[in-house]
Parts: sequence; structure tokens; C-alpha cells
Amino acid sequence: MALRVPKAELPAELRENLIKQLGSVPEPYEVLWNNPKLAEANQEFSAKVGTWDAADASLKTFAHMAVAAQIGCSWCLDINYFAALNQNLDLAKASQVPRWRESEVFTPLEREVMEYAEAMTNTPTTVTDELSASLLSRLGPAALVELTVFIGFANLAARCNTAHGITSQGYSAACEIPLATRPETSGIASTA
Repeated sequence: MALRVPKAELPAELRENLIKQLGSVPEPYEVLWNNPKLAEANQEFSAKVGTWDAADASLKTFAHMAVAAQIGCSWCLDINYFAALNQNLDLAKASQVPRWRESEVFTPLEREVMEYAEAMTNTPTTVTDELSASLLSRLGPAALVELTVFIGFANLAARCNTAHGITSQGYSAACEIPLATRPETSGIASTA
């Protein structure tokens, strides 16, 4: 897949900061910079999302990766696996998110969170009262609300990236465990 929107030139300071943080400039930044107001708003919201702490960081990372795997956003999988490394999350688990249904490394709560992420990503959504009630009882209202909005944000990012033709930049190559690939059939109820 090729970029469908050209990269825009970033301000030098932003470019330098991104290279210091990540080693290279993420393509989503360069594409969104075609509309600087939108790009800055997206950066601000992304930064705020990163400060939320009612839900466990690993659960949110696994949820984002489950969304990315379902939508087919290789960039989101790539950067979130790299983020898992930098957040000292369990890389053996993070590497298995694309095939979480078949993997035996996840706890029941982690499985529920990834099921919830996929159910929110389905069109139309397939979140059930039972799944929501189970997560509410296990996480509490503040964490469930945060997780839900986080998954919505993951959908926004993954869908925009795939629509723009943005693909993996190789961030996950720094991780010692290879990222698993998603099985052909995933058990997802509906994505039509």
C-alpha cells in the first residue's frame, strides 16, 4: 500500500523532537500536517489520552493492538508493540495480541478487554450487556469509561491511518520477540 496523501514538511523543532523520541518521524504526523490545526489538535488529544490512568496501561495497549489487528492497521500494531517495549509491558503477551483468541498467554480479563475492543470495532458494534457488565464489575466505572473512549480513539487512529495508506515503519523491529500475525479467521462476529 502506498501513501494516499502526501507527506507535509513538519516544523524543524517538532521533527527533531519526534526523531529524539522515536528515532524517526512517524508518517501519521507528516500526513496530518497537511492540516496543521488538525494535526496540533490531534497531538494535544493524543498527549491527553496518554495521561489517563484509571485503566491499566497493558490493558489499553492490548485493546489498541486488537483494534489495529482487526482493522488491518500495521502502523498501529507496529508502534504499540514498540510502546509496550518502552513501557516495560509483557512483550510475550503483546506479541501475541494479533492472535489472542488462539494464544494461551492472556488472563481472562485481558481476553475480555480484547473481545470488548473487537466488539466496539465491529460495524455495527457487537458489545453485549453481559460483556459490558462483566468489565464494569472487574474494572469499575471510571476504568471502563476510560477504556471505552481509548478504544474509540484507537479506532479513529487505525481507520485514518489505513485510509491514508500509512503502514508499518519498522518500530517493532527493536523488540526481541517477533510480532505474531493475525489468523485468516479470527472469530469476529461481524465486520460488514
